[in-house]
Amino acid sequence: MPSSFPSSSGSSSLSSSPSSSPVSVAAALRAAGCVFAEEEARLILSAARTPDELTAMVGRRASGLPLEHVLGWAEFRGLRISVEPGVFVPRRRTEFLVEQALAQAPDASVVVDLCCGSGAVGAALAAVLTGAELHAADIDPGAVRCARRNVAAYGGHAHEGDLFEALPGGLRGRVGILAANVPYVPTEEVGLLPPEARDHEPLVALDGGGDGLDVLRRVAAGAAQWLAPGGCLLVETSERQAPSAVTAFESGGLVARLAMSDELYAHVVVGVRP
Repeated sequence: MPSSFPSSSGSSSLSSSPSSSPVSVAAALRAAGCVFAEEEARLILSAARTPDELTAMVGRRASGLPLEHVLGWAEFRGLRISVEPGVFVPRRRTEFLVEQALAQAPDASVVVDLCCGSGAVGAALAAVLTGAELHAADIDPGAVRCARRNVAAYGGHAHEGDLFEALPGGLRGRVGILAANVPYVPTEEVGLLPPEARDHEPLVALDGGGDGLDVLRRVAAGAAQWLAPGGCLLVETSERQAPSAVTAFESGGLVARLAMSDELYAHVVVGVRP
C-alpha cells in the first residue's frame, strides 16, 4: 500500500558487526558496479530486518537484480509503490506524465491507468484527485497483482487483459484521464537496454514493435470512445518517435500536443477528445 517515502535511518534490529555497517555494505555494492552505492546501501540497511536478510538483499542486488525489486518497492511522486521481481519498475521521468495529466484535467472524476505495470501512475493521480474512480489494467498477471495492492488505498480496481478489453464496459465515454504508459522500445533495440531492464522486467512492458509505436497506435485508435468529452489521453514516448505519436493521436480523432521536460528528458503526447 502506498505510503510516504521512508526515513534514512537504518534498521535497529541489525547487528552492529562490520559487515552490517553502511561503509561495508556500500563497498560490496560498489564492487558489484552499483554507481550510487552509498544511497543504495542506506536504503537496503533501512529495509533489512536481520543480518541474514541484509546479506541476502546485498547478494541479490550485487547479482544485478534492480534495487526496487530487492527492496520490494519503488519511490514515485513521494509514494512507496509495491513492486515484485518480474514487474516493470516505474521511472522517475514518468512523473512528468502525471504532472501533465493533472494540469490538463485537474477535476477528473474517472481515471484509467492502462498498461499500468505496478499501478504507480494511477496511484499518484488518485492521491491528488481525491474521490476519483480509479481503474488500472495490464496484460501481465504479475503487474496486475502489484497494481491491485497499490490502488487499493484509493478504492481502485485492477483488471487483467489486453488494453481496452480489460476495462468494464461502463467506463465508455466517462474517462477524464486515460494514462497509458505503453511499451515504446523498438524490438531491435530491446537488447541495447541496461541489463536491469532487459533481464529483469517483462518483455511485454518494453517491446513496442518494429518502430516502437505498435501499442501506442492501438491505444490512440480506441481512446476516443472511452474518453468523456474533454477527457485526455496521455502517453510517454521518445523524442524521435514523438512526431509519429502525435499523428497517431490525431488519426484517432484527438486534438494532440507534445509536452517535454528537459530536466527529466521526458516526452509526453497529450490528446484531448473534442
